[in-house]
Amino acid sequence: MMRASVDDFVQHLKTERGLSKNTLAAYRSDLRQFETFVRKAGHSGWDVPPQVVRSFMTDLIQREYRQTSRARKLAAVKALYRYLLSSGTVATDPTAGLDGARVTRRRPRIISPAEVERLLEQAADASTPERMRDRAMLEALYATGMRVSELVGLDVEDVDCWEREILLGRDGASARTVPLTERAAEALQAYLTNGREKLLRRVDEPAVFLNHRGNRLTRQGFWLIVKAYAQRSNIQTPITPHTLRHSFAAHRLQGDSSVREVQKLLGHASPATTQVYAELARENRPQAPGGTGGGHPA
Repeated sequence: MMRASVDDFVQHLKTERGLSKNTLAAYRSDLRQFETFVRKAGHSGWDVPPQVVRSFMTDLIQREYRQTSRARKLAAVKALYRYLLSSGTVATDPTAGLDGARVTRRRPRIISPAEVERLLEQAADASTPERMRDRAMLEALYATGMRVSELVGLDVEDVDCWEREILLGRDGASARTVPLTERAAEALQAYLTNGREKLLRRVDEPAVFLNHRGNRLTRQGFWLIVKAYAQRSNIQTPITPHTLRHSFAAHRLQGDSSVREVQKLLGHASPATTQVYAELARENRPQAPGGTGGGHPA
């Protein structure tokens, strides 16, 4: 039903407005992303409260989409609801009055170094290729603070365990080389040597992290992996892959790293984006034994 509505709307744009193939593809991609978010929020149709749309926009901010991308996605959602309202599919427009520029940034959620250690300990038993993969992914994510899309997008040629570094982004605007901790490099080397080959189905597959079918692991697949280990660790704070990136940044700033250094590691275009982690680092420094600070092990 929801997917059919997106397809009908895109066909409407093609017929009525004569939009280009690339523009139509962008509309379809943006709206399917919103559809997935709506379903995860527990809705099976397009009749949703305005808060769902606001949460979608906030999620885009948390995932560090550029302002231009967020504005484009909101415009696509607004256009869809105008179409659904005119066709009688929905009774109200949840995007009415919503301005993408006024969507506020939710403060990143972090966990303490001790809680990170508890999470990583859940994957320490590398007794299967999948668990070796999981450990390598969790260790690499916290060691580098890379984006989830960068983690699952890694190719074997991007990883140098001997030099303890990873190439991220290749030729993109965020291209950079980031260092690995000794523990992360060891976990990656163990997986690449003894785990990946057991998941591999095609010798020409470039991806580092593979699922049980031998294909590149998806963002959603990794989200489920993190969710499972988070539940086992009994940490009260809700944990997502982004939590480890946020925690990496705050913990580095609790140590000796400067905002500029962390900005370069995270691939932020502006230090203003990184500054929020400096505030979190100050607020979460341990005031007494058992506090949430402690710094990053890099």
